[in-house]
Amino acid sequence: MSSRILRPARATRRTPRPRTAGPLGVRLPLVAAAVVAAALTAACGPSAQSTGAAAPPTSGQPSQTLAAATESASAEASPTASGTPSAPPSASASASAGTPAGASPTSSRSKPAQPAKPAPKPSRTTAAPAPPARIPGPGYDSSADAQKLIDAALRAAKADGRMVLLDFGANWCGNCKAADKVFAQPRTASVLGASYHLVKVDIGGNSSANSALLRKYSPSGGTYKMPVLVVVSPSGTVRTDTHVTGNPALTSDGIGSFLRKWAS
Repeated sequence: MSSRILRPARATRRTPRPRTAGPLGVRLPLVAAAVVAAALTAACGPSAQSTGAAAPPTSGQPSQTLAAATESASAEASPTASGTPSAPPSASASASAGTPAGASPTSSRSKPAQPAKPAPKPSRTTAAPAPPARIPGPGYDSSADAQKLIDAALRAAKADGRMVLLDFGANWCGNCKAADKVFAQPRTASVLGASYHLVKVDIGGNSSANSALLRKYSPSGGTYKMPVLVVVSPSGTVRTDTHVTGNPALTSDGIGSFLRKWAS
């Protein structure tokens, strides 16, 4: 017998490899394209197909191999799936609000309203002149309280700066009547009313009070030639006395010149 020992042959079992539809290098671009399409669909809006769905596997391809290939393709294609990195939230918010990205939040705010300019002050106008003073009519009122009239005229003179003109006369005096006619003329009345408060005092009767007032404002005494015109300042000081200086001409020019001279 031969010494060769015949060993039973061992049957080698080989695990059959799963059949694939094609090389992995061909399948990966297809899967990546499906992922990109799904990403673009999600970015543009909802669709009938879910974003996680991929192309149906080919016949004969195991589900595990397709899942592994899908995960690998997704991992490789996800960073560049959309082709452009998504904008940061701040940039999106700025774009939606109409503000350029990177601009300051306050740049889109409107500037605060400027305060309204104050209205121009009205130009100063010259104060209107005081109305002319009242001029008594011709003649002399023997019943009037001459002292009260003089006191009232002095108070008014202090208020408006006019002078006080005292006219001592009598109703029977011809020169006094001539002076009254000149006082009534418009040109003389204009100067008289603008610059004087006129007080007429009757000294032609028997009024001792009025005679005392004559001596108070014209103390030189003697015989008085009527009318006696005395100009008194608002403080009560006598400025001129025609019993001393003599009467001006009883005309418009004479009395007018006298009034303008002592008006200030």
